[in-house]
Amino acid sequence: MIDLYYWPTPNGWKISIMLEECGLPYTLRPVDITRGEQFAPEFLLVSPNNRMPAIVDHTAATEGSSVPVFESGAILVYLAEKTGQFLPTDVAGRTEVMQWLMWQVGGLGPMVGQNGHFLLYAPEKIPYAIERYSKEVHRLYGVLDAQLARTGAYVAGDSYSIADMAIVAWVRIHKAQQVPMADFPHVQRWYDHLLLRPAVQRGLNVGKTLRVNSLSDEARQTLFGQTAHSVRNGEHRPAAATPSLLGGADLALPRSQPGGFAPLRD
Repeated sequence: MIDLYYWPTPNGWKISIMLEECGLPYTLRPVDITRGEQFAPEFLLVSPNNRMPAIVDHTAATEGSSVPVFESGAILVYLAEKTGQFLPTDVAGRTEVMQWLMWQVGGLGPMVGQNGHFLLYAPEKIPYAIERYSKEVHRLYGVLDAQLARTGAYVAGDSYSIADMAIVAWVRIHKAQQVPMADFPHVQRWYDHLLLRPAVQRGLNVGKTLRVNSLSDEARQTLFGQTAHSVRNGEHRPAAATPSLLGGADLALPRSQPGGFAPLRD
């Protein structure tokens, strides 16, 4: 069984889609990032960067040890290698998928995130920031559109891959990001096609009732007010352990790592 530490955001959707596509059994462990649950000590043992998603694979064949993985790109690669699905094994095919996965992780995701922050969440509208990130998001959509025009199918070629899963999770929020999809017909064709996949629909619907439409001042501080000092001193931690992070079996680190996980108990 795999524990999925998750909140319904684009990065979370990447992993719920992949798990559904692979047909792997998993237990959902919601991490309410608006309440600071990503700073809970139990979660930091799994994801030291205090970001979800993360997984703990209790079925890894490493002498009974559980394997924790954080960072969405790393999780996608881990699951692809574990199952032998959605990542080619030949050098050329694997490289094509990996470079587009890295394009999303290092480009599309961060830029869409910044665009969304200044467009939707910033307490004051800063025209330069809005224009800067809006233009970069449009540029990236143009890059994606050109690539999909070349392949005529999926992002990395003829086969559906983890690169598609990573990118579609971020394209899903194009309306809120005010991206005019009419300008990107190949992205629109690809997006509509992927939404027909049952596993994509199931992945996008995981935890949909958890999502909030507005943020309190406290939630804004938790999400956007982090500094090295505040994180180091645990200022954003929830006041007490919350049910969403509890309820798993005892976890054991691989032997190559010292120590072990704190048990997550009911």
